[in-house]
Order: sequence, then structure tokens, then C-alpha cells
Amino acid sequence: MANSASGLAVNDECKVKFRELKARRSFRFIVFRIDDKDMEIKVDRLGDPTQGYGDFTDSLPADECRYAIYDLDFTTVENCQKSKIFFFSWSPDTARTRSKMLYASSKDRFRRELDGIQCEIQATDPSEMSLDIVRSRTN
Repeated sequence: MANSASGLAVNDECKVKFRELKARRSFRFIVFRIDDKDMEIKVDRLGDPTQGYGDFTDSLPADECRYAIYDLDFTTVENCQKSKIFFFSWSPDTARTRSKMLYASSKDRFRRELDGIQCEIQATDPSEMSLDIVRSRTN
């Protein structure tokens, strides 16, 4: 189904891979991109469960927008192991203006397609999505 605001469709693989991350923890992260030619959101990259947060941030291009999901494992102050699924909207200052507008207008509908996201982070610079900032959102 196309997004009425931007005319984009969401490729079924996006939802399938997200369900695999959520239910089976098959991936640590998923990076999504908008395919300008097909006018749909597609899976760009999958992170192996053994990969860490540094691998995730390294997988985001420095000058192109992306959406991403990261499954963060953490320990609470009560010493309980937990995890939270984060949605990232990556829109670096160096990205093309048209691309930033397209990602911004498609974000809310795409996020709604992925049921089970617990936190959201919007970042234009790597410092806005440091691991410390992400961990602070687990409270």
C-alpha cells in the first residue's frame, strides 16, 4: 500500500525481517532505504545477532538518509536483562534536501507498519545517537 503523503510503498520484506528480529532475534539491526526508482521502502542491510552498536552506526551512510531498527540488550538497575527495539530516523545534514524531505514525510506511516517499536531516535549527526543517549532512553 502506498503512503498517501509521499506515494511510497513498503516492501513486504521490511515487515517480514522486522518480525524475525522481534520474534526470533534473527538480527541485531535492520537498515532500510527508500528506493527512488521503485518508490518503495526496502531492506538495505541486516546486522547479524553478534554485531554490536558500533557495527550498526558504521552501517549508516554519512551522507544519505536511512531508517533503521536496533534491538538493544541492557541490564536494569535491578540487574535484570532486558531488550528494547529502537526506531532510528537517520537524516544527516549532508544528505540531499529532497531525500531528507522524502524520508521525513514517510517516517510516521512506515513506523506504524512495524508494530512493536518501543523507542524512537531522530538523528542528523552521530553524536545525537551515541550509545549513551540510546541507553538513557531505556528508563
